[in-house]
Amino acid sequence: MNNSYDIIIKPVMSEKSYDGIQSKKYTFVVDKRATKTQIKNAIEEIFKVDVDSVNTINARGKLKRQGKYEGMTPSYKKAIIQLKKGSKSIELFDSLA
Repeated sequence: MNNSYDIIIKPVMSEKSYDGIQSKKYTFVVDKRATKTQIKNAIEEIFKVDVDSVNTINARGKLKRQGKYEGMTPSYKKAIIQLKKGSKSIELFDSLA
């Protein structure tokens, strides 16, 4: 994983993640193998911001059924990024705040 764009997969768009935008907290789905340091460096490189802290959550897949057939949704890793006070915000989320 040497490319920052391989580490950050997509932003999480939910009510809970929208509430954190005011306090400069942003949520992303990231590669399952990425460490907090790699995530921090990727966010700083892609969005040109100063990251204060990174919290990660490993979300397990859920059991889903369709009639008699059942399977699991894929597991994924979420990262909650807290930016420093003096840092600019991420433009991607500015229209949502």
